[in-house]
Amino acid sequence: MKFSQDFVTYVVYSLITMPLFIDYHQFDRVTIDDVKSAHMADLAIQDEYGVKYHQFWVNEEAGTVFCLMEGPDKETCAMVHRLAHGNVACAMTEVQPGFYKMALGNSVTTEGGLARYRSSGEVDLGYRSVLVVSIRGITYAKSSEDINRLQIPVWAKQATVDHFMKYGGREITWTGEDSLITIFEDTTEAVQCAKSLQRELLRGNKKNNPRVVFKMGLNTGQPVTEDGDFFHKVIQVSHRLCTAAGDNQVFIGHMVRKLCKEAILLDAPHIKCMAPGEEVFLADLLSTIEDEFSNQTLTVQELCKKIGISRPQLYRKVSSITGHSPGYFLRDVRLEKARALLQQKAGNVAQVAYEVGFNSPSYFTRMFKQRFGALPTAYRR
Repeated sequence: MKFSQDFVTYVVYSLITMPLFIDYHQFDRVTIDDVKSAHMADLAIQDEYGVKYHQFWVNEEAGTVFCLMEGPDKETCAMVHRLAHGNVACAMTEVQPGFYKMALGNSVTTEGGLARYRSSGEVDLGYRSVLVVSIRGITYAKSSEDINRLQIPVWAKQATVDHFMKYGGREITWTGEDSLITIFEDTTEAVQCAKSLQRELLRGNKKNNPRVVFKMGLNTGQPVTEDGDFFHKVIQVSHRLCTAAGDNQVFIGHMVRKLCKEAILLDAPHIKCMAPGEEVFLADLLSTIEDEFSNQTLTVQELCKKIGISRPQLYRKVSSITGHSPGYFLRDVRLEKARALLQQKAGNVAQVAYEVGFNSPSYFTRMFKQRFGALPTAYRR
């Protein structure tokens, strides 16, 4: 049978541009040798179905396995697994090649399909750490020159970017976000970066520089979750930790401490390591607040009902984590959201005030200036 040139071109193009998928398996017990054997079984039949399995990540302690493959669709990729060895993934998701490289990087080599770090030869578990750094200039704006100081000062941004590079981070951009975000392959280097950057920014404030206030959130997670999310939740948790942190603080997720190879988090000033329960509570609290941003009648009492805890419990948990009352924390989260919206010119002052839950633009303006040292209109300019 003779095929037309157009058909051949279409087939070749389709094979070159097949979608990229990554899946997630959870086992009670698993060894690297087990997964290598399963990977070889995949390779033995993959050509029959137009699938190409590239590599896998194994965490023997956690029992997690992640597989990277190309194929025409999820169903066909899953079928190869099922026919080759019978292991069915908990989740599989399509990933964009650009975001995949940004998240997982390309500094790995494979041994029988097993991902290892090229630099050390250690097994790559697939976990990555995300550091979110929020920096704002300090000013009591009285002139247009003062208003310019509301932007991230050059010295602070350069120090942050330099630290990202020094500790092997890959800076990424996030839609509608003015924070500086980077992804690390090594958890220990992520912690070292956060600690060193914190010292540098505090030291820079003491020099003849425009002063800044900063917050950081650092979280570590696996590439794919049970619901098929690829790294977005890891980044979201880092954002929430950054939001919850106090001025000049670093909030660190519990998995960071678990995977960190050195005891470098001990006796670290202005750094808080979350317990698993604290992290879950904070996620519920901020998720509820985010869902109710425009609810101008949302009170602390109503927040208690939505989360399902008593007012004394809410006060104890919030003050233990943030050092502030629930009312202060709720207002601060709203003001931080308002600051981001104003910088994005997402509405005039009154519109932004209502959107983040203030029913009085004048009260919003007063609270905003008290918190940031400048009128909302200054941020909008």
